[in-house]
This record gives sequence, structure tokens and C-alpha cells, in this order.
Amino acid sequence: MTNKPWLAHYDKGVPHTIEYPKVPMFHFLEEAARKYPDRACTIFKGAVISYKEMNALTDHMAAALVEMGVKKGDRVGIFMPNTPQFVIAFFGILKAGGVVVAVNPTYPVDEILTPVKDAGIEIMFCLSRFYGKLKEVREKSNLKKIIVTNIKETLPPVLRFLFTIAKEKKEGDRIENLDSRDVLMQDLLKKHASSPKPQVEITPEDTALFQYSGGTTGVPKGAVAMHKNVVANTLQMKAWFVTAEEGKEVTLMGIPLFHVYGMIAGMAFAMTIGASMVMVPNARDLKDVLENINKFKATLFPGVPLLYNAINNHPDVKAGKYDLSSIKACISGSAALMKETKETFEKLTGGKVFEGFGMSEAPTATHCNPLNGENKIGSIGMPLPDVDVKLISLDDGETEMAQGEIGEIIINAPNVMKGYHNMPTETANSLRQLKDGKTWLFTGDIARMDEDGYFYIVDRKKELIKPGGFQVWPREVEEAIAGHPKVLEVGVGGIPDPQRGEAVKAWVVLKPGESLSEADLKAYCKEHLAPYKVPSHIEFRTELPKTTVGKILRRELVRQHKEGTS
Repeated sequence: MTNKPWLAHYDKGVPHTIEYPKVPMFHFLEEAARKYPDRACTIFKGAVISYKEMNALTDHMAAALVEMGVKKGDRVGIFMPNTPQFVIAFFGILKAGGVVVAVNPTYPVDEILTPVKDAGIEIMFCLSRFYGKLKEVREKSNLKKIIVTNIKETLPPVLRFLFTIAKEKKEGDRIENLDSRDVLMQDLLKKHASSPKPQVEITPEDTALFQYSGGTTGVPKGAVAMHKNVVANTLQMKAWFVTAEEGKEVTLMGIPLFHVYGMIAGMAFAMTIGASMVMVPNARDLKDVLENINKFKATLFPGVPLLYNAINNHPDVKAGKYDLSSIKACISGSAALMKETKETFEKLTGGKVFEGFGMSEAPTATHCNPLNGENKIGSIGMPLPDVDVKLISLDDGETEMAQGEIGEIIINAPNVMKGYHNMPTETANSLRQLKDGKTWLFTGDIARMDEDGYFYIVDRKKELIKPGGFQVWPREVEEAIAGHPKVLEVGVGGIPDPQRGEAVKAWVVLKPGESLSEADLKAYCKEHLAPYKVPSHIEFRTELPKTTVGKILRRELVRQHKEGTS
């Protein structure tokens, strides 16, 4: 792949290489505030914070953190969904020289403890409704101070008044007794309302983020991203979006900001083009998603196949109750984008859905289908500018595979992480220097490349199923089953089998109001798959376990089967 065939198929205007400025990540916010001071940075239930205001608020928050004792390199946690307060906390931490460790606010106490303990978090931002959970975490860790914010603080005045009367106590947002060790975010902002940004020297090599990946799919690992990694990936995304109009776009922020996909492909990218971000705290609330698109005329919509599929099948969308025609471009990540999902959503909106690929270790995007060029169904697209990719033999981990052959994706790029925090063995396994003298990230993803430089994920290296010695990739079986008109979602995994070692099992969710027998679905599979790939076990369910970004947890399905809880 030394000739990089993908470069010939880049959209017109996408550079082959980019010159990366030596700036910290918060440079994007500061530039947006300079170029578009009065443009909305965040829109939340109709309440607007301009770029000028957001930049000032993050300066004040940074000053407050430094006064609290936050030093360069200290890890500070964020425990909240997509709200303007998340943005204030995020850039406040970075401007203070701290490292952002964002944690999924739906996690139970035990799962919160992993990043809090591993990263050594002593200060954490949180939404008031999760305050009780973090107080439990404090009892079992070195967490010392919690900065609390109520969701009503960034609501419009009328909604804030109604929320206080009707919902605040009911939803668990009201705090009757704040612990003396803790502080309210609004009090800090008031106290430092005239404080300038602290003078902390931050270099491109300084750490910006810890992103924990793994969790229920393995041992959680903290991927360490430097400012230069995040800046590079953000500018790679900007270069790819050749149709984006600076100062004119509206991004629907439905993907979680506590994940690097939301942080970079959503928030940071939006700032590079001065886009307004419409904040959606819970993308599973489809009514809220649809109302926000309809009301604020979202043009960019980074998301996941699960969300696009849910919108496609929403009865009010089918009835034409929402105008989704403002949508121009949607990058889809985290899971395979099925042909039917893509085509139906594009027909509904008139916009374009293009599949991309990334991982927490890079810190998000590495591949994408072009906006204007050919989108190949089933392909994750081609490498972004400056992303070098090879496919390496699964047998020896060294031999480069030829075009069309299957191998493990390895990546050398300016957006690749520094390593895993406190995990030297895992880091050495993932980041390896080859004979060419370069350090490559071994992704664990198995793929092939076609003659045009488009990549196709076959599956995860660790999720290969081997029934009777054959090789079955779960994704291939999932794609076949997803093609059935009655199927909404499907997950496939290998389960123990006394005769064959492993057997293929499919867990299936049908579309609302549909019925389908196991025998009929197996017959359908036989028409589309080799006999050894046809699932010997099919289980119909009402829902499947997923990650926060909508990826179906195959290993969790297998675990439930083994423990008899599925």
C-alpha cells in the first residue's frame, strides 16, 4: 500500500497532507470566538450561549480551577451529558492545563471508580441529578471535590421557572444539602466573572484527554491523547468536510460528548467552522432529537446507525410530522451502516449519510467515505489525510497483505495516541515499531482494501467464530440478517458447542408489529450465507445491550448466554 491508492479518490479540495499548527485544543474555541463572536456556540432548549460568551466562561472556569489547586497535567473528571455546562467544564479544564477525563453519566458506581482511581481524579464536575452517585464514589476513592451544576442553569428563563416548579425535585436535580467540600459551578463562575484565562504554558506534547475504552467489552484502558493528536484529528475532519460552510452550519449534538467521537467529530470540528451546536442530552429521546432538527434546522448530524434507523422507523417521521430537509451531511460511526438504513435516511432528509471509522486510540476518526465521491456500501471509506494504513498478516503480525487480501489494520498517523495510562504491556502490544522505523497502532480490526483504496471491515480480531474449524466473521452474518425486511437489529457471536467447539448464534430484534419464526429466518440465511455461517441458534429479543454510542455488545450477549441470563 506504499502507493496509497486512496489519494486518487479524495474529493476535490481535500489535501493529501495538512500542516498542523502547534496550538492547544482550546485554540479552536478561541478562534471561533474571534471570527464569529456573536454566533451561537450552544443552543439548549432555545437558550443561546454565543462563542464570545463561551470563550469568556471557559476562561473564568479555568481561573477557578487554578485557584482550587489544579496544576498542569492534573486529571479532572466530567460526569454529565450533552449540556452547555459540559463545554464550559471541558475547555475550562484544558485552559487550566488539566487533562479531561469524561465519564459516562449512566455508569453505576463500580464502573465510575475505574477511571476515577486509574486517572487519580481529585476534582470532578457533575450534573446535580448524579451528585449522590459521585458522593458514593468519593467514599471509595481519592475524589476530593465535586463541582455541581443544575441542568436548569442553562435553560431559557421560562423553562427554568417551569422546571423549578414541576420537575427539579422529582428528577433528583435539587440538592438540599451540599457537602461542605463541594461547590456549585454557578458560584465559581460568579466569583471569577472578571478573571482572565490563567497563564499556563501548554505545548502540543502535553496531555489533553484520557478516553477509557473497554469496559464491558474487556479491561478498561485509558487512551492518552496529547493536544497535538486532538488538533490533528480535528483538522483532518475539517479538511474532509469540503461542503461545510464556515459560520453557517448547525450541528445536532446527539452523540455523547463524554466519548471522543462527540468531542472531536462533533464539538471540536463544529468550532473549526463556527457551527452552532444544538445540545441533545439524551439521543434516545427521539422526540427531542426530531424537535431539535425541526426547530433549529440542523445541517450536520454526526451519529450512529442505531439512531438513524430509529428515526427511519419512528411513526411521526413516517407520518411526515417533522421537517428533516435541513440535514446536509451525516457521518455515521461506531457500528456497521446497513444499506437500508443509509438509503432510507437519505430519502427522508435529502442529505447524505457517509460511513466512517475510528477508535479511542486515534482519538476518533481514521477513515471516511467521501462527501461527493463514491460511497461504497459496506466500506468504511478511505484513510483521512496523513493517515497511513497497512493490512498485516494475522499469522505473523509482520507481513503486509496484498490488495484484496484480509489482514489486521495498522495505522501510523499524527492523531494516534501516546499510549495507555498505567498499562505498559498493553501499550507495547498496541504501539509497535516495525522494520520501516515507524511506530504503528495495531487496531485489532480485520479488513480488506479494494483497488481504489476503500477499506472494508471484516470484523474484530478477537470476535472471530470458529465452528468446526471454519472461520466466521460476526459482521458478515449480521449484515445478511439485517437485510431481512422484518429485522430491526441483530447481534451475532460464538457460543460453546460440544461437537463443533463453537456455534454461531444470532440475537434478533424485530421491527415493531412484525413476527418471524426461527425456521423462516434460518431459511432466509441459507439463501445469503454459506451453510457453516448460518446461525444454529436464534434468539428473538425486545432489545440488545449496547455501548453509549450505540454499538451492540456481542461479548455481553455471549456472556449472558453462557450464564443463562439471556
